[in-house]
Amino acid sequence: MAAGGEGKPEIYIEFVVQGALVKATAIDAKTGTEACIFGPASAGRDALSKGAVAKLAYVMKKQKGE
Repeated sequence: MAAGGEGKPEIYIEFVVQGALVKATAIDAKTGTEACIFGPASAGRDALSKGAVAKLAYVMKKQKGE
C-alpha cells in the first residue's frame, strides 16, 4: 500500500501465518512504527490489512499526543 507523493504515508503490510491465526503487521516506511493484529486464517487479507492500518494510524496519532 504505497502512495506516492500525495500526502499519504507509505505503509508496508506483512502477513505471517501462525497455525489457525494470521498476524498482520502494518509498518510506516518513514518512521518505522509498527502495529500488528491477529485474525483467523480464514479472514481475507484485505480485512486484515485494513485492521492493521487502522491500528497503525491510532498508534501514530497517540505518539503525537493527539
